Order: sequence, then structure tokens, then C-alpha cells
Amino acid sequence: MGTVFSFDVRGGDPDAVRRTLAEAVARLHEVDEVFSTYREHSQISRLARGELSVAECDPEVAEVLALGAEAERRSEGWFSLRYEGRLDPTGIVKGWACERAARALSAAGTTGVSVNGGGDVQVFGVPGRQRPWRVGISDPLRPGALAAVVSAAGTDRLAVATSGTAERGAHIVDPRTSRSAVTDLVAVTVVSPSLTWADAWATAAFAMGSREALAWLESLPDAEALLITAGNEVRATSGLASRLG
Repeated sequence: MGTVFSFDVRGGDPDAVRRTLAEAVARLHEVDEVFSTYREHSQISRLARGELSVAECDPEVAEVLALGAEAERRSEGWFSLRYEGRLDPTGIVKGWACERAARALSAAGTTGVSVNGGGDVQVFGVPGRQRPWRVGISDPLRPGALAAVVSAAGTDRLAVATSGTAERGAHIVDPRTSRSAVTDLVAVTVVSPSLTWADAWATAAFAMGSREALAWLESLPDAEALLITAGNEVRATSGLASRLG
């Protein structure tokens, strides 16, 4: 998927954890092979060219497309499964794959799991001795610094996803124009139980711009967010403070 995945796994039977971890890594590679828009013979590329139907693809393709369609509906089109008219579900695949890997490891009898996919993080359980997972949010205007730290205290499942221009430049597209999204934002971080949705909501919110995005994010259940503008203005949803620490 053009990025690095890392795993932090605590507790559980070592042999079972190693097996499940190997399976999770293999599945991530399979996801890349199926959904890559850069591989000419991937199922998603062939589907986009009309060479396959959804029914002829792996079942995960229908699952991801359904999730993307739901994200598009709930964001009123700010999240899109298309780029320049071509099928492109990459905006939701990474979060979904990362969450699925974390869920598999959690089900293997571990006490705590953290999976980091290119800076977007899904955690389950606790790292040990009842200490909660803590996830740092990078400051997009101060390389090497943190804008905030999110704590998983009080919950057994938490996801943190960021969309912005600090790491990859202007790569987020305005679905209305098919051009790079031009907004006052440099980063949007969404905190949610699910990385599938946190990742999609962060992307959609960035494309909206800070004013519309903040109002929309406030309306979403189980989602909090931190927004940082190019002018170093920090905005947050009303419940985010309860997740910081």
C-alpha cells in the first residue's frame, strides 16, 4: 500500500501470536494485490476496466465497496470511491485492512494490540498492567513535535487517523472537481473506535475545510477530531478533551 505497517502485540500464547501475526501480514499483502490501483492486473484495476464483475472478485471487494458507498453517503459525497471517474477505493482500504489485522490479533488471545499503518493506528485491549494505549498526533507545522496525545483509557478499542499535507503533500482530492483539495487545513485527525471510519472521515473532513468539517464531525456518533489550519489555528470537536492524556 505504499507505506509501512508495524505491530505491537502484548500477552497471549507466543506460538499462537506468531501464527496469527504471520497470517495478518500475509493478508495485508493480499489486500495490496487485490486493491492496488497501480497494479495493472489487480482485481480492482480489472473491475475498473470492466473485465470483472464484483461477483467475480474476492468477497472482500464487495465488502470494501459497500463500506465506501456508506462513507460517501454519510459524508454527502465528500468521500468518494472514484478518482477522475475511475474506481479507486484506496481512501478506505488501508484503514479497513489495518483494523482487520488488529482484530485478528486481538481474537488470538492477546491482552493488547496496536497496529500502525502509515501513521494511522488501531488499538485493542491494554499494553499491560492496566496502562492504556497512548497515541501521539504529529504537529503538521512543527516537524518532530506532537500536537496532542490521545489516550485509550476507559475503552478496549480506539483508532486514530490523520489526513493532511505534512507528510505527502497535496494528495487529497476534492471529489467535486477531481483536483487537489484547496482548504485552510493542514491536518485533520479523527478519533473513533474503528479505523475504517476514522480514516474515511479524516479524508472527507480535510476536503471540506475547517468550518464545514467541524460541524459535520460534531454530528457523527463515536467520532472526535482535531483540526489544524495553515494559520496554526487549532479546532476540536466538543468531546475530544475526554480522549486526551
